[in-house]
Amino acid sequence: MVQKYQSPVRVYKYPFELVMAAYEKRFPTCPEIPVFLGSEILHESRSDDGAIHIIERSCKLNVDAPRLLKKIAGVEYVFFIQKNTVNWKERTLRIEAHNETFANRVVVLETCSYSVHPENEEWTCFEQSASLDIKSFFGFESTVEKIAMKQYTSNIKRGKEVIEHYLKELISQGITFIPRWTPPPVCGQKDESLLNCSLLFPPADKLDADYIERYLGQLTPMQESCLIRLRQWLQETHKGKIPKDEHILRFLRARDFNIDKAREMLCQSLSWRKQYQVDYILQSWRPPALLDEYYTGGWHYQDKDGRPLYILRLGQMDTKGLVKALGEESLLRHVLSINEEGQKRCEENTNIFGRPITSWTCLVDLEGLNMRHLWRPGVKALLRIIEVVEDNYPETLGRLLIVRAPRVFPVLWTLVSPFINENTRQKFLIYSGNNYQGPGGLVDYVDKDVIPDFLGGDCMCTVPEGGLVPKSLYQTDDESESSDHIRLWTETIYHSANVLRGAPHEIVVEILEGESVITWDFDILKGDVVFSLFHSKRAPETSHKEATLPSTSAAGDNMQLIDKTWVLGVDYSRMESPLVCREGESIQGSHVTRWPGFYILQWKMHGPPPCAATSLPRVDDVLASLQVSSHKCKLIYYYEVLASKDFRVGSHSYSEPCQLWQKELKSVAGPAEVGTLMLSRLEFLG
Repeated sequence: MVQKYQSPVRVYKYPFELVMAAYEKRFPTCPEIPVFLGSEILHESRSDDGAIHIIERSCKLNVDAPRLLKKIAGVEYVFFIQKNTVNWKERTLRIEAHNETFANRVVVLETCSYSVHPENEEWTCFEQSASLDIKSFFGFESTVEKIAMKQYTSNIKRGKEVIEHYLKELISQGITFIPRWTPPPVCGQKDESLLNCSLLFPPADKLDADYIERYLGQLTPMQESCLIRLRQWLQETHKGKIPKDEHILRFLRARDFNIDKAREMLCQSLSWRKQYQVDYILQSWRPPALLDEYYTGGWHYQDKDGRPLYILRLGQMDTKGLVKALGEESLLRHVLSINEEGQKRCEENTNIFGRPITSWTCLVDLEGLNMRHLWRPGVKALLRIIEVVEDNYPETLGRLLIVRAPRVFPVLWTLVSPFINENTRQKFLIYSGNNYQGPGGLVDYVDKDVIPDFLGGDCMCTVPEGGLVPKSLYQTDDESESSDHIRLWTETIYHSANVLRGAPHEIVVEILEGESVITWDFDILKGDVVFSLFHSKRAPETSHKEATLPSTSAAGDNMQLIDKTWVLGVDYSRMESPLVCREGESIQGSHVTRWPGFYILQWKMHGPPPCAATSLPRVDDVLASLQVSSHKCKLIYYYEVLASKDFRVGSHSYSEPCQLWQKELKSVAGPAEVGTLMLSRLEFLG
């Protein structure tokens, strides 16, 4: 594969004639460039009027290569042929060089030019390009390529420093002006073939090195080259709007400056932008009033590095309500407008602070996040948004600060992290509890007078507080209660249960380690229930009398585990206070266990307790109650047990997610399969 290099335009703020005098001091040898051992002139000619001067030299270089490689190649030094054509009339110098050593195995071509700045004739511009094509080299092609490119790029910027060194030397000698060429009194015959060698200054839209450093940041010579070459390719082939240099650079960074991969990614994104008119979204998109009130995100000053700061109070956002009321497309369009606004703010901050700012910081507050945020259509919408943003706005996130991460966060992280680029994931800083306060927390990245008041800062924040979207605004009615959704839930890991008067529904969880976490998530579809959590050292036995109930019994899959002979406080203990749950409510919670043993989750009907004097068995109580009333409660539930370490979120790192999910993730092939697995785990959230 041919390796190519293209430099930006570098500017010397000195006249062309003075720069040429400094350039000539590099010959016949140059101590400032150690690898350049010397040169000798092979050919020299001038035009009749002296305007054109051509010098052809043989240059001897000492390549920094392993001794073994030099021994195999059988050479100690490498020779190049350099042809310099200076046109004093046009004030240009064109340099062409190629290798003489191993010319049949390796082809190195280099072209450089000096010319007058198009806007200031007292300044001189320099450009260079090169290519390397290794056809064969004793089986060491890859090694030679790496050595050659490393040595070449290490000397590129050194070349400008050398010219500046000799310019200062000339000035120290009192040489600050060299007159321009003028025609001789008697005009001689001009050599037109030589005049054709002149090189005018390149088009004004080429990138200047000072511009790159000021607006794009510090780039290596090869990174500069990749940017310039990709930009040139777009100018020559792309028929639409050429993106800004900052935009092109983001795609190069996203693909580690692999030009082919970056070009493919960028072209797909440009087609997408054209298809959906994304360039005009800031002018055409007006968020619905519902978003202004319930979307808990907004811009808020900037961080300590000058990056625009976006705050998202995700834990307070009713994602389910927004998706149901607005639809997935509206949310996606709103996120795109946020990204477009972010790029605009980066450009503004670059001008304000006088340094390149190409990304923004996002501060995400997760207080209030629970299992209901993992509602399946909402997760699907989130994954799609992540995919679109990753494909079309790469390297726009400078830092992501996640604060007040709750215990349910590892589940959400396991869902979304496979869809986030590794470079992006490395920018995440996660804090649980109040760890974001104090040294090492937000104050390291955001000035205290900018930290929002709801996070303990001094700044009043105008980001909406969110809240539940009224169901009256939903686009569809009674979706959560449809029979299809209930069937979907019961077919997966969401279980359904009936709770009858005097017949609670109970499940047992055996804990082998002292510190584990039991999590639960349930919806009350009908009636009111009381939820409790108990602990026992004894294993409860399932009543076999329930098996005698007919399959059409209203008891359904009701399960009773606590024996009626057990005494509370002796045979078993209460771990959580009774919680009254009303019809239509969604409940999420967790319990950190302190002892091994058997933990029993219980749901029982809320109402007056059954008569204490009755001597009927519990199943008989059920049958008796059915004869009096057909009223029953319905619920759907899900629970999971995790090792406590899976819920610990450090201030600057995130512990590994659920081990069970990790094993499943390792068994799939790619993002599509990961997405299918993730969503299948969330089918119950309907």
